Amino acid sequence: MTTTPSRRWFDMLAWVALAALVLATAAHLVTRPPAMPDYDAVRAAWKPSEAWLYDREGRLLDSERVNFERRRLAWVPLKDISPAVRGTVVTAEDKRFWSHGGVDWLAMASAVRARWTGGRSRGASTLPMQLAAFLAPELAQPGQRGWLAKLRQMRAGQELAAHWTHDQMLEAYLNLVPLRGEIQGIGAGAENLFGKRPADMNRTDAALFAGLLPNPAASPDALGARACRIAHAADCGAIRAAAGVLTSGERAARSDPALAPHLAVRLLDKPGKRVTSTIDRDVQTAATVAMRRQLAGLGRDRVRDGAVVVLDNATGEVLAYVGGVGLKSTAAQVDGANARRQAGSTLKPHLYAQVIEHGWLTAASILDDSPVQLDTASGLYVPKNYDHSFKGPVSVRSALASSLNIPAVRTLVIDDVQEFRDRLWALGYHGLVEDGEYYGFSLALGSAEVSLVEQANAFRTLANLGRWSPVHFVMGEPRGEERQIVNPGAAFIVGDILADASARTDAFGADSALRLPFWAAAKTGTSKGMRDNWCIGFSDRYTVAVWVGNLEGDSMRAVSGTSGAAPVWRDVMLALHAGRPGKPPAIPGNVEARRIALPGTREPPRREYFLRGTAQSEMAAAPAVARRPRITSPVSGSVYALDPDIPIDRQRMAVIVSGDVTGYRLLLDKAVLGDADAGQQLLPRPGSHILTLVDPGGRMIDRVRFTVR
Repeated sequence: MTTTPSRRWFDMLAWVALAALVLATAAHLVTRPPAMPDYDAVRAAWKPSEAWLYDREGRLLDSERVNFERRRLAWVPLKDISPAVRGTVVTAEDKRFWSHGGVDWLAMASAVRARWTGGRSRGASTLPMQLAAFLAPELAQPGQRGWLAKLRQMRAGQELAAHWTHDQMLEAYLNLVPLRGEIQGIGAGAENLFGKRPADMNRTDAALFAGLLPNPAASPDALGARACRIAHAADCGAIRAAAGVLTSGERAARSDPALAPHLAVRLLDKPGKRVTSTIDRDVQTAATVAMRRQLAGLGRDRVRDGAVVVLDNATGEVLAYVGGVGLKSTAAQVDGANARRQAGSTLKPHLYAQVIEHGWLTAASILDDSPVQLDTASGLYVPKNYDHSFKGPVSVRSALASSLNIPAVRTLVIDDVQEFRDRLWALGYHGLVEDGEYYGFSLALGSAEVSLVEQANAFRTLANLGRWSPVHFVMGEPRGEERQIVNPGAAFIVGDILADASARTDAFGADSALRLPFWAAAKTGTSKGMRDNWCIGFSDRYTVAVWVGNLEGDSMRAVSGTSGAAPVWRDVMLALHAGRPGKPPAIPGNVEARRIALPGTREPPRREYFLRGTAQSEMAAAPAVARRPRITSPVSGSVYALDPDIPIDRQRMAVIVSGDVTGYRLLLDKAVLGDADAGQQLLPRPGSHILTLVDPGGRMIDRVRFTVR
């Protein structure tokens, strides 16, 4: 059978049509772009990468990065973007944007012709096509610049144009466009690169912004040249200068002052979160500058880290929170204001306040600054003074003002370790999770670990005459419950001692950093091994707490309380009271003043403050019978071991009590042992035991726990 020519042509056309269909189908499948989301879905999915911390006046303190993929701020609606930016970007990137349907065919034809003729092409990628690549990054993978990738972008651009309005596409483009470094979008770009809001950007800013779009990492010269062409500027001097500032990062540093990085980490935990803190930016800056100056002066070979906290006495609001200042720190990310460190002598004021309020001591009471050995569960405890010398009989005022260690330990013996530990807990030192026996007599010298915030608020309690309330970091927080922790008169007397420059002259000199031209109370402290250096003090309005040390825990070199933390405390106090000096507190109603003589000491007669009912005109050594009734042996926490080679009835333990105990009784494990003044002995039995001293009315006066093995 013979095939006619017409039949052959028909078959050929059929095969061509089939091949065209196959090719078209293959091209359709190969160039099919990913599905484009709708505008509302893109808006809903947008999350800022930052959270922001502001001071009490609404001034930016710091921002905290929460999303580390990109740096972006809140979505900016098109109406809040400068018309100059909108017009310039469209002119520079897609001048027929408002009229085409996602693909600019004229620009595409021009690009093809330029490629064939070797001419210069302006590019044919439209804003919808670029936006599609932002929404689906696989459309613009590195190395994918062939015609198939371009066709996929064209189809994606057409899909967007079919379902989005032009305003929506331009708005999304300006918010999603990647800019210099890790900055994304007009919001972050305007703030970090231009130091402005998007609505405030002018024509020069718009030209530079558009100039960044093809190459965000462009050099100052390249960026300036492109921006000049975009702006059609005859005189490019101003644009080139602005390009230099933009690429220097100067404005980025100014828009994120990084004044409170540690507090930002503490308070900012969600993208887009904006927190108005209680911080006063001026006070925060003054504290930061003072600490930087001090650390730079001391040198990194002596000390590397420091922290400052400032509180408003009346409200408990945190006015400054400097967790660290960087410089030569090897642990700059650690929050020095919240880290717990050994307290040193800074706990002594709270100890003396407690014994004064009980009436067991007064500011004029005499303590013996001489060698002492104390039996403890772990052996003999032999405290020493900072300078390894002894002053003999000293008053409580001199002992506290000069921070003498041995009188403080003797005071804790008069008080009770557990009672003192409980007082510290009530004051907010919540790192003291063990009972008093765990800390022992060394608690008087600050063996426990505390934070700078805890220190500041405990001293603020003294400033407020014993009234404690929690601190606040965020404006508008509830004030919290206020409690009377310390007797007002005792708090006043301790504050007066800490403000007495004359009383601390022997230890600190007549003109130390603690001496201010107005009333202020202060206490320094240095921990074991010179690892921590503190200075905490207050005026009538503010409490300032300073810590200096090495956050990694190594010892400082040749840094003491007055040479390390105290100069920073002084600088901050002077800045806080510029033009308005601090005033002494009013004398509480339960305090009276009396002239006192102290024979047998080196201290001259003086005017002294007493709680009503405890005043004396002269201090003299008290007979043993007049001292506070208490059990002096066995010592609480002691462990005694029975010797198996000695008969049990030959291993009796003597019970020793002090003070006038006529009519008092001793109880061993709640059973009556006998009269306290009869020189009792007990026959030890293995196990844990409690020995109690009770007064004639049955009220517990003292109690010790000991163990027999």
